[in-house]
Amino acid sequence: MLKTLLLAIPVALTEASELKSVASPRELMVEAIDAPDGAARGVLVGELADEIARAFTHGAPLKIEVSTLKRYRQAGCRRLNVRFTADPAALSVPDGEPPKPIDFGIDYCRDGRPPSSRTESKP
Repeated sequence: MLKTLLLAIPVALTEASELKSVASPRELMVEAIDAPDGAARGVLVGELADEIARAFTHGAPLKIEVSTLKRYRQAGCRRLNVRFTADPAALSVPDGEPPKPIDFGIDYCRDGRPPSSRTESKP
């Protein structure tokens, strides 16, 4: 078990290092709004990442995945799903259930405000 865990840590860190480093989820939210596929991925770094790691008492990289759930008629506005995931391979968790991701939905526009209308755009 320990050998497997030790071998998995470099893989998890490599995967995390290949993702874009962001100081705030907002960077990825705006990127997802502008992306043709409506998605963006990264790893949270810096002060916010440190605060979250302390709150959950782990030191694993915190991955963020943002996906578009709805496109609103208002330009630059979307319903986004933001998922935070601590890589279980980088955690020293005993055998059993790995940490669960945290998901939240948010109506968000490129300028940081919520949309003035939730009327969806037509496909």
